[in-house]
Amino acid sequence: MPHNFFSLLSTRVFFLLSPAILFLACNGKEQSLQNSAVRVTATKETSVVAKPNNILDSTWLNDLQATQLATTDQFKVFHDFHFTDRLPESDIRFVHGIVNDSGKEYVANHYDHGNGIAVADVDQDGLFDIYFTTQLGKNQLWHNLGDGKFEDWTARAGVAIEGPIGVSASFADIDNDGDPDLFATSTRGGNFFFENDGTGVFKDVTEQSNLNYNGHSSSATFFDFDRDGLLDIFLTNVGNFTTEEIGEGGYYRGHKAAFGRHLFPSQAEQSILYRNLGNNRFEDVSQKVGLVDKSWSGDAHVADLNEDGWPDLYVINMQGHDEYYENDGGKRFVRKSRDLFPATPWGAMGIGIFDQNNDGHMDVLVTDMHTDMWDQDPFKEYIPEKEKAKVDPEKKMPRKYLATDGNHIWGNALFQNNGDGTFKEISDEVGAENYWPWGLSVGDLNADGYEDVFIASSMNLGFRYAINSVLLNNQGTGFLDSEFILGVEPRRKGRTAIPWFELDCDGKDREHEICVGRKGLVQVWGALGSRSSVLFDYDNDGDLDIITNDFNSEPLVLESDLTKQKSIRFLKVRLIGSKSNRDGLGAKVVLQAGDRQLIRFHDGKSGYLSQSSMPLYFGLDNQEVIDKIEIDWPSGKKQTVAGPIKTNQTLTIKEDD
Repeated sequence: MPHNFFSLLSTRVFFLLSPAILFLACNGKEQSLQNSAVRVTATKETSVVAKPNNILDSTWLNDLQATQLATTDQFKVFHDFHFTDRLPESDIRFVHGIVNDSGKEYVANHYDHGNGIAVADVDQDGLFDIYFTTQLGKNQLWHNLGDGKFEDWTARAGVAIEGPIGVSASFADIDNDGDPDLFATSTRGGNFFFENDGTGVFKDVTEQSNLNYNGHSSSATFFDFDRDGLLDIFLTNVGNFTTEEIGEGGYYRGHKAAFGRHLFPSQAEQSILYRNLGNNRFEDVSQKVGLVDKSWSGDAHVADLNEDGWPDLYVINMQGHDEYYENDGGKRFVRKSRDLFPATPWGAMGIGIFDQNNDGHMDVLVTDMHTDMWDQDPFKEYIPEKEKAKVDPEKKMPRKYLATDGNHIWGNALFQNNGDGTFKEISDEVGAENYWPWGLSVGDLNADGYEDVFIASSMNLGFRYAINSVLLNNQGTGFLDSEFILGVEPRRKGRTAIPWFELDCDGKDREHEICVGRKGLVQVWGALGSRSSVLFDYDNDGDLDIITNDFNSEPLVLESDLTKQKSIRFLKVRLIGSKSNRDGLGAKVVLQAGDRQLIRFHDGKSGYLSQSSMPLYFGLDNQEVIDKIEIDWPSGKKQTVAGPIKTNQTLTIKEDD
């Protein structure tokens, strides 16, 4: 094991470009994968290079599947349902594209961290539409036609954003006119604010809004921090990881030591809190309210963790200690990171805040990706014992590279809210660990009243395939590994890899290191992997489906058949604020049904680098009638909707004047 991360990174990059990579002929299995992949130029003379050499061999998945299926006798919760990838039937033809830094001129930098996805009913027809971001090509909006079908509305809607490197997307009713507006970020291409006219046609109002920050932006999180009825924006900026050199396609090439940029304070970029002034205008109030965050922030999440009625902010740091800021009455933010979370994951990539055990208090789940690279060689074969294990403390990163106090969790973290202003880390106790995690989405997949977790995983080119994880909530006692049981894995047609790029070793690419000793066309394969995800009922059948944005590939459209396998009870709650913001973002909703009490904090978050305008979803198991619903609105207004309330409907609740 190298003694420092820079040595490790150099070793790995050398591996990626080594001419000694296994040379393979296309057998029948690989040909089948090739036919299902995208952007492939194949001829009889094309040779195939697999990176690493086992990514086309998915036999290890069979063993993992068999092991997981053998655990179903331990399940007390309903699990006899299945997800099926309906991408071909959906008519969605979006394909995420990448810059050369993520492809044939691979440099391990933050260009790996893009591609958000967001969902909203843009034309108010009762069906939820999907917006995909991409590095190269056009961001795309796909309009939901019902019956599992979509059509490309990108040109009609005017939200393509072709040119800048797309990173994240967020939907929210920014101007309180009853329809979802769109905010999208990019790397050094400026950020974009689009106003919806109510029909799904958008107008670019970025120039007047003061939201056109041009840097290394990551995510945007909407919340009303001062409770004035207008949605504010917290913009995370990851820090400068690019050079001034222009690559093919007009993007800025990344620094070769991008993952060490956090060691240079001058390379940090402050994240920005924008206060909504109304009329689509915003002002930077970061300094004014004391929210000065210069961490290498990939994403953030809002929740009222101290339960004082004001939305607090948890900011994940992909290279350092996470930051937590308590909202002091909308006037200032107080940093409480070390007080409440003395140890956090060093390489945090995703976050979800939800009531894991239904005790009425919001818990915090943070995924940690970077330390998986440190503990083992991620380029080699599948190692069963490493899939659910934290990093060996003896192999942790050196203090100099950490650039912090070294007090970290070497893997995922689940902070259980004790209800007294303190938290306890219980990830190992509840089985919340997984391999190479990115973002996570939370939702009640089996509608039993406990929220489950979907975690997008893998690292693509140069790394082995990593499975997308489903953590089925075992009635609040822990999580059950369920991705194979539920059909999320293996992927459609057993795919684990796709052609990543093609080299012309007789022409323009003859100097490429992989072309050494080779002639003709060389096709380089990389592992499939998801980044962002959303959970929502895309076909309006009452259960939650899973949509991903995969890196350099087509998405997954995972349709649940839960309602076909079981008669379920659920409630969707749509909030309409009056004194509060129109979306009701920041509301706490408590549902009482018999002896069951369920809490949801309306944060609009689903997945990595996304914000979505969707109803709250409550699974109710066999409960047929709801006794009451209590809403703590962002304005401070408390409201009760008395029962009996019927299940299996979308209930719209308007804030009392």
